[in-house]
Amino acid sequence: MGFKDIDDLPINWEDHEDIAIKLYDRFGDDYPEGKIYRIRFTDLLDWILEIPTFEGTREGSSEGHLEQIQAKWVYEWRDNQ
Repeated sequence: MGFKDIDDLPINWEDHEDIAIKLYDRFGDDYPEGKIYRIRFTDLLDWILEIPTFEGTREGSSEGHLEQIQAKWVYEWRDNQ
């Protein structure tokens, strides 16, 4: 049995940084800092639920989680500039 690739590990609502990395990988520079903070939470929630390795549920989300994910996504974007 081989090791699983880190990208294949399941993630959940508490994994804010991992979710942010997945969102950056998906959208790259299409969403710079200012645009990330203007994303509607309904859209952000849908995008998170579309991550193949995400195991959380819509009901498990909270405004706090979404705010943390937005902030981590901004840091990820900045790190890649």
